[in-house]
Amino acid sequence: MAEDLNIITSTNKAEQYQSLIPQLEALVQGEPDAIANLANVCAALKQQFNWFWVGFYLVKNGALVLGPFQGPVACTRIGLGKGVCGAAWQQQKVLVVHNVEEFPSHIACSSLSRSEIVLPIFKDEEVVGVLDVDSEYLNHFDDIDALYLQQILQLISL
Repeated sequence: MAEDLNIITSTNKAEQYQSLIPQLEALVQGEPDAIANLANVCAALKQQFNWFWVGFYLVKNGALVLGPFQGPVACTRIGLGKGVCGAAWQQQKVLVVHNVEEFPSHIACSSLSRSEIVLPIFKDEEVVGVLDVDSEYLNHFDDIDALYLQQILQLISL
């Protein structure tokens, strides 16, 4: 596949995801390098949705370690149960936070982040990483994002 995306400007985010997913599938298909695929997925999501921050943290030596991302510099390591990412890892479930200031252990890598969605990535029923997406707007993420981002994670092999 050519490394160009067909970005649609629909206000319907489900349509945006539906347009993006087959393009991502073609982009990662046949590429065995996980880091390359994670990097391209980050770039594509950032380009399509213009979120404040999108990236991956990978489980290494008992911590989430920063992986490929798009956006401002970020926290390098996150412990189990710490912040939204660490909580999603520990609880092994998608977390949608409408207002990060109301999340008890939120880690403020940037004061500009207002809402967040974090999805665990599983391999052999174990969490091996998370996809973290931040927005500068309150209440930005919902079940539609969770549904389609989980589909995108199915395209990635770690």
